[in-house]
Amino acid sequence: MIPQNLQIDDRVLLPIAEKVLAGERLSFQEGVTIYQSHDLLAIGYLAHHVRVRMHGMRTYFNVNRHINPTNVCVASCKLCAFGRKPDVPGAYTMALDEAFRVAGENWSEAVTEFHIVGGLHPDLSFEYYLDLVRGLKERFPTVHLKGFTAVEIGYFSHLTRLSYREVLERLKDAGLDSLPGGGAEIFAPAIRRVICDHKIGAHMWLKVHRLAHELGMHTNATMLYGHIESAEDRVDHLLQLRKLQDETHGFQTYIPLAFHPANTELGKLVPHDETSGFMDLKNVAVARLLLDNFPHIKAYWIMMTPRVAQVALRFGADDLDGTVVEEKIYHDAGATTPQAMTRQQLVRLIREAGCEPFERDTLYRSVTRTETSVTVQV
Repeated sequence: MIPQNLQIDDRVLLPIAEKVLAGERLSFQEGVTIYQSHDLLAIGYLAHHVRVRMHGMRTYFNVNRHINPTNVCVASCKLCAFGRKPDVPGAYTMALDEAFRVAGENWSEAVTEFHIVGGLHPDLSFEYYLDLVRGLKERFPTVHLKGFTAVEIGYFSHLTRLSYREVLERLKDAGLDSLPGGGAEIFAPAIRRVICDHKIGAHMWLKVHRLAHELGMHTNATMLYGHIESAEDRVDHLLQLRKLQDETHGFQTYIPLAFHPANTELGKLVPHDETSGFMDLKNVAVARLLLDNFPHIKAYWIMMTPRVAQVALRFGADDLDGTVVEEKIYHDAGATTPQAMTRQQLVRLIREAGCEPFERDTLYRSVTRTETSVTVQV
């Protein structure tokens, strides 16, 4: 039964709306139909309905910090503006002491998460990364370490001749707690060959996350949209994530990521405008409708701007990410959003959207703050 307050201008959405309201799973073709529809308000209504059913108006955020230990990278992905060859201007690699200093400096709010990703450095040993994890855990024992994309795990395996599982086991033993969702880009092989042919393929990306889940590590998932992919490519990507989640239940959060063309080779080869707010909101909403087994959908404010991310809280998103402090990857690609946001600013954005702020740790447990302490409700 379609509620009277739901106005659907695109009639092809009617049977989809009935399935969503009944809590039924959507098919591949229904996902494509939603992507092809321009009735954004109806799509947003349905996604918000699912979001409220799962979380009410609670909106999650955390106090986190990004650490990018190096931007030196052997890959030459056309979508990337972050990676550098070792001898070019702007290339950097942090010594371990520098990474530890950066982790703790110039930030008055006690972080609960370090988000660690970087380039595929040709000369750094796997021991560097193990020592980085050990050192951070020793210095900041209460901080959750979320680090290294599946692409980096694949590269560590290549360097060491260890299996993916062995790499993950050694990182976990050193203190790594979970994996971010980067490097997924788009799973379609033909598109992947153009935009990121130097990265591991979709099968290997999914394998790394499956293994992490088997080891008891939670992970996130992403999709890069707004480049040369089709609606069918996006839906295929989402349903492959959904299938793995059915089997492992290890994904926590899905984050749609907009392609920023500035300063990328792909942006020069195939001229692109930045994604529109319409496209950003639709990708959030479609994800909430198709990924029925993912607990959380994130509106990554660094990528879509704080204003659009705030609106996305009414289009299916229930998470704004966190304070971030210093983000390099998207800003190297031309993002003009702030590189940090205070806890108070995030709370204001959430409340102005009519939502209930809920500070979380990486595992979505409640964080309580006083003037002298930070407590995680386990």
